[in-house]
Amino acid sequence: MPYLKENTDGVTLTVFVQPRSSKNMIAGLHNHALKIKLTSPPVDGAANKMCIKYLAKWLKIPKSSIEILSGHKSRTKRLLLRYQNERKPAGTESARIRSLISSLIR
Repeated sequence: MPYLKENTDGVTLTVFVQPRSSKNMIAGLHNHALKIKLTSPPVDGAANKMCIKYLAKWLKIPKSSIEILSGHKSRTKRLLLRYQNERKPAGTESARIRSLISSLIR
């Protein structure tokens, strides 16, 4: 999965955001990125906030664990999903995220 890479802090996820959609949803892949359709407009960071909120809910992680590394004003963004539980091995959390994403894009 070229859009999902593991590093020391967590998992880096590349997403392509399509704002002003009819509903919030994961829409598959787009140019080596996970495509996310969001209802919010791309104004004053509303789509960025909605992206973080939607992914946090969907991945069942706190919003504070998700950080936009690049693409604040672009449709293509790189997000860092920080590991929230240090007692769990990092590979376990990465495998859980990979499994969730894989189940949706099949």
